[in-house]
Amino acid sequence: MSEKPLKDLRILVMEDEFLIAMDVEQLCQDHGAEEVVILRTLKELGDRPVDQRGINVAVVDVMLAGESTVEFAKTLQQSNVPFVFATGYAENESLFEAFPGVRVVGKPYAGPTLITAIVEAVNARQGREASGGV
Repeated sequence: MSEKPLKDLRILVMEDEFLIAMDVEQLCQDHGAEEVVILRTLKELGDRPVDQRGINVAVVDVMLAGESTVEFAKTLQQSNVPFVFATGYAENESLFEAFPGVRVVGKPYAGPTLITAIVEAVNARQGREASGGV
C-alpha cells in the first residue's frame, strides 16, 4: 500500500460517536484524503443524493443516533458509491446479506484495517468500471 493510499479522495463518514468520527477523520487525512465529511445523523444528509456530492467512498456505521443506515447503504450501492461498514454490529451477519462484497470492519478497529478496507472498496469499484460492470 502506498504511503498516501487515500490521496485526493473525498470520504463520507457516517458516525454518531464524536471521538470515533474525529479519529476516522484524522486517520483518513493522515493517509491522504482530500476531504472528510462527517455526518452524525441521517437527517444531516438532506435531500441531495450522495452521488451528486463528489463523494468517492463512505464509511458507514449501521446505527446512527438509534436509526438504521441499511436503506442509506442501499442507495450508496445503487449509486455505485463504494463503502465499508464500520460498526459494533459486525457479528450480525443477516444485516449484511444484502451487501455481498462490502467489507464489514468491527468496532473497535485498528486504523490500518479501516484504511485497507476503504482502499479495497475504491479499487473494487474501479475494477468494475474498467471491466464494464456496475
